This record gives sequence, C-alpha cells and structure tokens, in this order.
Amino acid sequence: MTNETEATAMQDETQQELPKDQEETHSGEQPQNAATDTPEARIAALEAERDDFRERWMRAEAEMANVRARAKRDADDARNYAVQKFAADIVEAAENLRRGLSALPAAEEGEPASLTRVREGLEGVERNFISILERNGISGTDPTGAVFDPNLHQAMSEQPSAEHPPGTVIQAWTSAWTLNGRLLKPAMVVVAKA
Repeated sequence: MTNETEATAMQDETQQELPKDQEETHSGEQPQNAATDTPEARIAALEAERDDFRERWMRAEAEMANVRARAKRDADDARNYAVQKFAADIVEAAENLRRGLSALPAAEEGEPASLTRVREGLEGVERNFISILERNGISGTDPTGAVFDPNLHQAMSEQPSAEHPPGTVIQAWTSAWTLNGRLLKPAMVVVAKA
C-alpha cells in the first residue's frame, strides 16, 4: 500500500511541475496554440520545422564530409611522412658517403689499381644508395647555379661575384633533401652578393 501511495504522490508532483501549455487535456491531446488553430498555419509551422531539420541535416552531412576528408589527409600524411626521422638520419649517411668520395684523390694515370677499384666501388655504392632513396621518395638536389630559395636553402655566407647575379647560389656545401616534397634538410649554400 505504501508503494501505491508513493507512486500517486510522484504522479501528482510531476503533473504540477508541467507548464500550462504542456499539460494534457482530458481527451489525451495537447492543447493547440492560437497560432496553429488553422490548417494553413499548422502546415506553415510544419514546413518551417521541415526546413530547419533539412538545414541541420545538410550541415551535419557537410561536417561529416569535412571529417572524412581530414581523416584521409591525416592518414595520407602519416603514410607518406612516418619515416621522416629515419629519412633525415639516412640522408646523413648519404652525405657522409659523398664526403668520403670527395676526400679521395682525383683519378690519375698510373695510380695504383687498388685505389681505382676502391673509388669505382664507392661510386657504385653511392649510385645504388641514392637510387634506393629515390625509390622511397627521398631526393637530393644540388642547388649550385639556382636562385636562392629560403624554403630549401640555408645561406652560410655571401660572396661578391662578377660571374653570378646577386641571390644566386654559387657553391653548395650540401644538397637539399626532401621526402615526398617535404623538406628534410636544407642545402647549406654560399650566395652571390652584388
């Protein structure tokens, strides 16, 4: 009997808390507003509600398209640039191999055959190493003779030059390295000044 009394008391409380326009009538229907008394007004209200829902739906669809595009772009970036740190480290090895080759004496007639074989072997290793890097999206470019580009080059010094126009790279200490078009390491260059 106590449960029935509590249930009746709770039902009375909830009915008292409802605003007047939301109370049910004795027939079980909601009372109509004065604005929706006529069928034309009700149709207009429903059309406005439909238009509101359509706009919300269109906005939600546009947002979902943006989320899908953003997720695809993030996944593509992750796939293309996941090895960026490794690529930057491996580029150091390529540059050190080039420095080692540059340290060898220039080829001369009558030099020992062993020196010739070492030079040719190291040049073959460098060619193979560079082709492997290029197959994996890592490329190096020698900027000598190109116009200085602060996005790809790091100016280490400027030198006056009569042969080169100002702003031209006259010497490159290292190449510019990129991974799928994204800069890994800028080229260290000497730039011509007027």
